[in-house]
Amino acid sequence: MEKKQESRSWAKPFGETLTLHNGVTIPQLGLGSYQINEGQEVVDAVRESLLLGYRHIDTASIYQNEHGVGQGFRESGLPRDEVFITSKVWNAEQGYENTLLACENSLKRLQMDYLDLYLIHWPSPDTKLSLATWSALEKLYSEKKVRAIGVSNHKEHHLKDIFKACRIRPMVNQIELHPQFPQAKLQAFCKENNIIIESWAPLTRGKIFGKKPLPQLVEKYSKSAAQIILRWHIQQGLVVLPKSKNISRIKENADVFEFNLEPADMIAMQELQGKRIWADPDTLDFGRVL
Repeated sequence: MEKKQESRSWAKPFGETLTLHNGVTIPQLGLGSYQINEGQEVVDAVRESLLLGYRHIDTASIYQNEHGVGQGFRESGLPRDEVFITSKVWNAEQGYENTLLACENSLKRLQMDYLDLYLIHWPSPDTKLSLATWSALEKLYSEKKVRAIGVSNHKEHHLKDIFKACRIRPMVNQIELHPQFPQAKLQAFCKENNIIIESWAPLTRGKIFGKKPLPQLVEKYSKSAAQIILRWHIQQGLVVLPKSKNISRIKENADVFEFNLEPADMIAMQELQGKRIWADPDTLDFGRVL
């Protein structure tokens, strides 16, 4: 016998939204689901985050948890049009026909009729392959199977290649971005071209929590290091996607809209600048699994 779901009410959505260049609004804070295991783990994380007030969930075919993401959404009881769902086409799925099939498979796993955002996960070293993939995203967009299209891990030269051939420019670029690797030049380029940036690994998995000036800011604002860093993202107009399967941490990560970092403290965060922590899109082994 199927277990009856407990009836629960959900909180009002918190935070702010940004507007993509096609007019679609995107919640500025989302739940990242990378390395949250398929099954009850991801179901619980998604359901509870939505009950708390999250309205943006980020997944990908390579995460192998789309079924659970969809189930968590359904268990929340929220209407489909109140939750922003993102997925991504993986490297091995790229190419025109392959991408169309990959999107259909993601929708089947999620048990949804459309995605709010569909992204190319990584740029291919084969420009022709990337452009064929982008052409497929344009078709999916024209058929209303996705409400917005974009890319992930794309540098300026990758975006320029798309600009030369596309009918529709990317609306989003999801990249590694955090205080240690702020990508100021790429941020400026995307802003100039009306591309919203989403930050993945925004908290560097805690690698910078003990570095100056974070301990001083934690004391000054009576907030956690994670909250200080997430606020830093929010104040720059970035979409931020912290990942957690811990419900108390998911709740803590959402408590970033009732305070502001002073301008001097935003500048002080520049002390953390260093190098990227994960793969460079130009040197990534395109065939490897994350």
